[in-house]
Amino acid sequence: MVRGIFSCECSRTRDPAHGRRRPFGLALRGRVLIGIVLLIGSIGTARAEIEPGDLTLTVTPELNGGAAPYAREMVLLRIHGVYRQQILLEEMIQPTLANFSWTQLGRDRWSRERLPDGQVALALDRVIAVFPHHAGDFTIDPFVHRVTVNDAGARRVVDVRSAPIRLPVAPWTGKGGGPEVKEPWWLPARDVTITDSWSPDPETLKIGESARRIVTIEAAGLVAEGLPPRPVMRTRGILTFAGPVTRETIITPTGPVARATYQWDVRPAIGEIIPLDAIGIPWFDTVSRTMREAEIPARQIGGGLPDQERDAAPTRAAPWVAAAAGLAAFGLGLALVGVSTGRPRLRLDAARRRALARAAEAGDARALRAAYAESAGAEPALARLWREDAEIVRGLAALDAGLYAQGGAAPDRAGLRALARTLARSRKAPAATAARPDPLLPLDGPARPAR
Repeated sequence: MVRGIFSCECSRTRDPAHGRRRPFGLALRGRVLIGIVLLIGSIGTARAEIEPGDLTLTVTPELNGGAAPYAREMVLLRIHGVYRQQILLEEMIQPTLANFSWTQLGRDRWSRERLPDGQVALALDRVIAVFPHHAGDFTIDPFVHRVTVNDAGARRVVDVRSAPIRLPVAPWTGKGGGPEVKEPWWLPARDVTITDSWSPDPETLKIGESARRIVTIEAAGLVAEGLPPRPVMRTRGILTFAGPVTRETIITPTGPVARATYQWDVRPAIGEIIPLDAIGIPWFDTVSRTMREAEIPARQIGGGLPDQERDAAPTRAAPWVAAAAGLAAFGLGLALVGVSTGRPRLRLDAARRRALARAAEAGDARALRAAYAESAGAEPALARLWREDAEIVRGLAALDAGLYAQGGAAPDRAGLRALARTLARSRKAPAATAARPDPLLPLDGPARPAR
C-alpha cells in the first residue's frame, strides 16, 4: 500500500484552481499520512475482532478444609471474569440456585489484570455465599455474564458462560446435634469468640438494683443470620429483662465475620449470693471438621467478692462485747511492747483484682495484659516484687509471646487464671534498707560537725 503511494507521487499533478503544479513535498506528505491512517485503521479493526479466550468467566467453590460441606454450612463461590475486549455494558445472570440459600458479599470489584502473555485485561470479581438446605449431590448451573463489546467498530452482545459446578453436600455423621436438629443451634464457623461485660459488676448488686449484661458473639466464616438466637439466662432469685439483639456481617479479605450482640438487665430479688451458671454454645469448626464449645462465663450476683473485706458493712456489737475487746486489746498491747510486728504486706485493691480475674475468666489475654500494666503503674512496690517472682516472669513471657510474637499462641484460660491468681496474692513488703552514704563529696569539702 505504501509502495503504491510513492509511485503515484512520480506523476505530474496540477492545481485545478491555478493550473500550476503543486509542490512535490506537500503532495507526498499528504498521501503518506493518508496511508498510515488507513494502515492503523486496518490493524485496529483486526485487533477488535473477538477471538477465543478473549472473554472468560470462571466460578470456583471454596470448600472449608477441602471437604464436602454439611447442610447450612457456608460455601463461597468466587466468580472471576477476564476480558481482553472493551466492555460497554454488562449484566450478570445468576442461576436459580435451587436447594441453596445465598447472599452476595460486597459489591463487584473491577480491576486491571496482567496476563501471562504480558497483556493487560479487564477483570471482574464477585463473591457469593451459598448455604445448602440439606444433604445431597447438587450441580450449580452456569453463571452467564452478558456483555456488550466493540467488535470491529460495531456493538455486539456476547454471553460469557461459566462451567457447571458439581457440589456434593455430606450428611451429618457426628454424635448429637448437627444441621437437622433444632437444639442445640447449628453453628459452623472457622472461629468463635465471646465477650461478656457487666455494668456495674454483678457482685456489687443489692436487692432492687440492676446491672446490664452485654454478650457479643463473633463467628468467622459466617453471615449474621447464621448466629444463634439470644441464649436463655434464667436462674432462681433474679429478674431478667431481655433487650434488643443486633446483628451485622463484616466483610473481610478472608471472608465474612458475623457479629451478634445480646443484652439483658439483671436484678436480684433476694438478699443472697446468686450463682449464675455458665452457658455453653457448641459450634462446628469448619477447618478441623470437629465440634467445639464456646462459653459465656459463670458469674456471681450479689454478696460481693470473697476478698472484698473493705466493702463489708460494719456490724454493731453489744456494749459488754466492745468493753471486753478493748481490755483484751489493751492487755495484748502491753504484752507486745518492744516487740516488732514485722514487715507489712502489700496487695492489689479489690477493683484491680476483679479486673484481673474478669479478664482471665473471659479468656481475654489482651485485657489481662492491660490490667497488669495498669496495676503495675499504680503499685510500683508490688511491680518490683512481681519482677523478682519467677512464676510471674514466666507467665508474662508466655502471655507476651502469644500476643506479639509472629505465629504465637496466647496461654489458655487455665494459664490466664493461674497468672491472675498469682498477681492477686498478698506479699511481704521489702525490708527497709539502711541509708547509704552519698558517694559524692560536698563541693566545699567534708561536712563539719555543728557547734
